[in-house]
Amino acid sequence: MEIGDRLRSVRLSIGLSQRALAKQAGVTNATVSLIESGKLNPSFGVLKRIADSIPMDLSDFFGFEAQEADQAFFGPEDFKELRSGGILYRQVGGNLANRSLQMMHERYEPGSDTGKVLLKHEGEEAGLIIEGRLEVWVGTAKRTLKPGEAYAFPSSVPHRFRNPFESACIVVSACTPPSF
Repeated sequence: MEIGDRLRSVRLSIGLSQRALAKQAGVTNATVSLIESGKLNPSFGVLKRIADSIPMDLSDFFGFEAQEADQAFFGPEDFKELRSGGILYRQVGGNLANRSLQMMHERYEPGSDTGKVLLKHEGEEAGLIIEGRLEVWVGTAKRTLKPGEAYAFPSSVPHRFRNPFESACIVVSACTPPSF
């Protein structure tokens, strides 16, 4: 199911109009309408704001299947993928409802960005740049990280990730608690 179709289904199932959802999420009614019609691929930040306003985490939004609580090993088939613009998030495992840690393999294509609206949520996150370069904003600080460099910060501090460079960037990250 496409993001727009899924958003419409979720919105209707909880009895919200496009206008009410837009107001709760702090986005325009046109944004919700364009997403639902498939004419706008939302940034991760916009999608997270919409899901948070429902309230629903993104793993529930995308309907990830539950995994066994005692599963310890994961193959590529166990990774759940979420694409947002030019960013591919590959989460280790499915539904993380019984987990306190989220680990991901992230790929930022050239020109990709989590959005001009900075992300902010409970917990902590950290990441290690494996390949390429990535601009990372944490609060008012901004730094370009290269392979072998890392970030770690409280997720309650507004943050953003952007790849304005000509090659893709690969990051391995962890977040607690899971944020989507």
